[in-house]
Amino acid sequence: MIKTTKLIAAFLVACFTCGASAQELKSEVFSLLNLDYPGLEKVKELHTQGNDAAAAEALLDYYKNRKGVQTPDINLKDIKISKQEQKWADDAMEHTFFVHKGYQPSFNYGEDINWQYWPVQDNELRWQLHRHKWFTPMGKAYRVSGDEKYAKEWAHQYIDWIKKNPLTKMNKEEYELVSAGEVKGAAENVRFAWRPLEVSNRLQDQTSQFTLFLPSPSFTPEFLTEFLTNYHKHAVHILNNYSDQGNHLLFEAQRMIYAGAFFPEYKDAMNWRKSGIDILNREVGIQVYEDGGQFELDPHYHLAAINIFCKALRMADVNGFRNEFPQAYMDCIESMIMFYMNICFPDYTNPCFSDAKLGTTKEEQKHYRDWAKLFPKNKQIQYFATNGKKGQKPENLSKGFLKSGFFTFRNSWDKDGNVMVVKAGPKAFWHCQPDNGTFELWFNGKNLFPDSGAYVYAGNAEVMKLRNWFRQTAVHNTLTLDNKNLEVTESETKLWQPEGNVQILVTENPSYEGLKHRRSIFFVDNTYYVIVDEAVGDAKGKVGIHYQLCEGDVQLDPKNLTATTNFEGDSNVKLQCFAPKGTSMDEEEGWRSIAYRQREERTAFAFNVDKDNDDAVRYITVIYPTENSAKAPKFDAKFKNQKFNENGLEVEVKVGGKKKTLKYKL
Repeated sequence: MIKTTKLIAAFLVACFTCGASAQELKSEVFSLLNLDYPGLEKVKELHTQGNDAAAAEALLDYYKNRKGVQTPDINLKDIKISKQEQKWADDAMEHTFFVHKGYQPSFNYGEDINWQYWPVQDNELRWQLHRHKWFTPMGKAYRVSGDEKYAKEWAHQYIDWIKKNPLTKMNKEEYELVSAGEVKGAAENVRFAWRPLEVSNRLQDQTSQFTLFLPSPSFTPEFLTEFLTNYHKHAVHILNNYSDQGNHLLFEAQRMIYAGAFFPEYKDAMNWRKSGIDILNREVGIQVYEDGGQFELDPHYHLAAINIFCKALRMADVNGFRNEFPQAYMDCIESMIMFYMNICFPDYTNPCFSDAKLGTTKEEQKHYRDWAKLFPKNKQIQYFATNGKKGQKPENLSKGFLKSGFFTFRNSWDKDGNVMVVKAGPKAFWHCQPDNGTFELWFNGKNLFPDSGAYVYAGNAEVMKLRNWFRQTAVHNTLTLDNKNLEVTESETKLWQPEGNVQILVTENPSYEGLKHRRSIFFVDNTYYVIVDEAVGDAKGKVGIHYQLCEGDVQLDPKNLTATTNFEGDSNVKLQCFAPKGTSMDEEEGWRSIAYRQREERTAFAFNVDKDNDDAVRYITVIYPTENSAKAPKFDAKFKNQKFNENGLEVEVKVGGKKKTLKYKL
């Protein structure tokens, strides 16, 4: 009877794997493991005897009964699957793979999976295919339903990917190319399938997939050896090909910590873990400025960096090595959270500067709840984690981060507040855009001047044309010469005065050869803004200041250089420019993107004047947020110092008949 049962079980396993990519026993796995690791005694004995088939069975039994190693990403006692995840899992059964939110509905990759299928020449679509985002939903579907079809198909796809995406040697730089170039065929595929960022993504997520699918009959001893051999290849590849800098390096390091912690049985596991920890401990002092800003100067990637650092801590916490992260590491994360808190709007969302995406209030609140667990003594984090029910509101309103070049004018932390966030910092990295001096302005529950954002990243000429449109300096709320992109992005803060009835920010950027841009912003009576733009130098050409409003009804009055909004609700704005003689108000193409390949058309315009001599071009713009633009007061403004002064500024504005002198000395 026992023999018959074993035969039936063997037959069932064969049925599960027939028609799939054949699984092979990889004996080399035993040379990768530390067979003296506690619990592997039987595995070592059988391998020493030359019985690798039995050793593989013993190894599988070890993992099914292993204690003391955890992943913080999966709680087996409370597995939940969303409707969206269930769809991804079911679609994947037919090889329709969820690859990228920007490309929906998902593409089908064929009955015989074509891992090189590239329906749109967007590099992200090809790179992210190799992150296998549907694998974990398949694992959840298997655990929730108990249906073996998900595990069988996962094992098939996993082995199929290994066989069709072999790793061949390439130069490190080739993985970071942003377009396909002239490289084709197998070498081109390696560049996508084995780019270190994607490899690290698989390293991390396969810890969850391993956990979810481990009880399945499709998870055979042979499959285990394939899995562990492939996983080891991934970790070694990262170790030898870490990215040089930026968020990629952080992701890769954090995920190597996952690899070393979750599979301590590998001979090299401690080295993997140590390499990741050493990099993160080093990079918090390199990638994060002393004011808490991450050096890519992109709110979305700043948030990502926070969560990378935190994710490493959670893996350390559940596996008992938190002491390998010093207090300085914790302090840096906390400063990053405080930075992020201060540059966000009252609904928790961030400005879409550079390549930033827009999160939702629900998503952002979850971040604070997660952070509150790591920093339980921080009352301000607790305040946002509980939507103000516990903790305490930040004592400050306006806040400046002079090294990173982010400044927030704020009259309230509540949703009816008036908040302007300005970006004017140093030269940054790939995700940063040439947008020095730009701003977003929130009033009474609405973002009135959202940044253009980023529509796509990289690919063929068509994709790059779309990316480059959103990166233009001219589609940000700042100054240009002949509508060209900034040649230099090295803003200097000349003055930051965040208190009093008139708060002041003065920044200066050497934007073009022969032309620097000084922008002075006055936040008056916690109510309205006066922006003075001065283009100084001997360069000649068309000087323009550009503004982009949110979607909705906007009335432009070129004769009076005025824009007024008629949005639904009680969040509107009136803008009027007081400019040199000969200035025109020109409507421009306007779009904004809050997510990959999502864009909305909106009103954009510029105030342009020809600069034909060495004199400075100087504008005064009054921006008055109001519930109803029709009831906005009348404006007037003029310069008191008739020429540009390196050491100061004095202007007179009249709003609703009330005169006010705005000035500063440097």
